[in-house]
Amino acid sequence: MIDYFSQHLWQIWAIVALVCLILELTAGDFFIICFSIGAIFAAISDPLGLGLYWQIGVFAVFTLLSLHFVRPFALRYLHKGEDNRVSNADALMGRRGRVVETIEKGGFGRVAIDGDVWKAVSKAAHDIPVGTFVRVTDRESITITVEEVNE
Repeated sequence: MIDYFSQHLWQIWAIVALVCLILELTAGDFFIICFSIGAIFAAISDPLGLGLYWQIGVFAVFTLLSLHFVRPFALRYLHKGEDNRVSNADALMGRRGRVVETIEKGGFGRVAIDGDVWKAVSKAAHDIPVGTFVRVTDRESITITVEEVNE
């Protein structure tokens, strides 16, 4: 079995390339695809008669070249207009939620946004009762600042 794999390493490189392509579909940041490109070139090097160590070298070189040339090109042209993409907690700005624990004047409460519960404060001059809809206006660490939304 080991003899078979040593004689058909291109199949293993092809599997690595496919797995990396599938993983790239879940990430979308054009990082894992560079490993796929390296694996494709390593698979091409096997029928050319290069040994395992040379194939690993080809894989490493073409992966690094892809990270240096392909990834910036892909990010620049395929994510055009998305330079200010927000993620994580910054994506909460402007989102609407519902108060699940009363936000007391000068104190804290809890707000549910898309199933997540966040510690919240308000600059309102009164308490914000449970069930009130609010909008996120600011964030500091894990505490969001909200304002009431009139429906």
